[in-house]
Amino acid sequence: MKRTYYLLLSICLLAVTFGCEKEGRLDHIDPNAPAPQQISNVRVTELPGAAVLKYNTPADPNFSYVKAVYEIQPGVFREGKSSMYIDTLELVGFGDVRTYNVKLYSVGKNEKASDPLVIRITPKSPPVKEVFKDLTLENTFGGIKVSFTNESQAKLSIVVMVDSTGQNTWAPVTTFYTGALEGSFSARGYEPEEKRFAVFVRDRWNNKSDTLIKALTPMFEELIPKPWSALRLPGDTYDYVESFSVEKLWDNNLAQNAGIFATTGTAPIPQWQTIDLGKPVVLSRMKSFQRQGYEYSGAAVRSFEIWGSNNPVPDGSWDSWQLMGTFNSFKPSGQPSPIVTPEDRQYASFAGEDFDFELMPAVRYIRYKTTSTYGSAGQVVIAELSFWGQIVN
Repeated sequence: MKRTYYLLLSICLLAVTFGCEKEGRLDHIDPNAPAPQQISNVRVTELPGAAVLKYNTPADPNFSYVKAVYEIQPGVFREGKSSMYIDTLELVGFGDVRTYNVKLYSVGKNEKASDPLVIRITPKSPPVKEVFKDLTLENTFGGIKVSFTNESQAKLSIVVMVDSTGQNTWAPVTTFYTGALEGSFSARGYEPEEKRFAVFVRDRWNNKSDTLIKALTPMFEELIPKPWSALRLPGDTYDYVESFSVEKLWDNNLAQNAGIFATTGTAPIPQWQTIDLGKPVVLSRMKSFQRQGYEYSGAAVRSFEIWGSNNPVPDGSWDSWQLMGTFNSFKPSGQPSPIVTPEDRQYASFAGEDFDFELMPAVRYIRYKTTSTYGSAGQVVIAELSFWGQIVN
């Protein structure tokens, strides 16, 4: 009896398995269904370099999504898509304030498209043009400086060129990638001789602004030679972790786990260190390098002050010191923490954060005063410092 029971059970299982294999997947797509009707009641909100469409979708069981096709530049077309569950579609990439034709298609589940519904939109002035309006290009120590305001915080590239021969032979100098609200950057390494420099703004769709051209003469500066030495004064913070002593600030080593200065974190912030440059210097600018892999986080410096003196008082007080500048760390992407982009890392750890000084008297001794970090309660970590200016012999 049992044998008969198990035999019947096996036959039933085989039948079920065979039936499942033959049934295959359920397919609700009708290849013969006609294209859905067009969308209707399209409302347009025009934005800087973009537009948002709202519309009514057709009541058609075959309807799948809306597709927009439009030309942003001669011969350059873009597509935008929005599913059946959404009644909104954003169109981006417009580089001019002019009227564009947009073709809107209702697309079925079988990929059949309706006849196009053509609408006309006139976007507002795009970010590439708005940023260009307030763009400034001026000379600075060792090169030129570009300053910008980016109210929409669009992701943009600011391209700098130089007329390398003086005969309109334009060569690229640097490209600065940013999504920050405002900022500035410099291109260095030029002798104090007049050259023509140019700058323009470009977005990710290759829309470009006009080009600003200026003849500028970079101001003379030189890199202040290393090594320097620490002038240990009362109140300075020199307690360090492992082998990461203050001398790492000027060892020309940017390695992640070797060339950093790191305090223990037992002292509160603000913390400061005093450095002897060896000779009086009229400071023009400096670079501060963050630790690789830890950019814009933890013990990385967020704000600091530079003080200068030629005769520091031995008691470590601030009576003999002059404030040379107050600075804030800059994040090119403009992204909030903890987001850090490759452009941010390149700037902070490899190119170095650039800070300019106002014209001040020559000083031999520098105090680097950390006033805040990105998250540490008491530790300060800096990979390297470099200074430029004019040495007074």
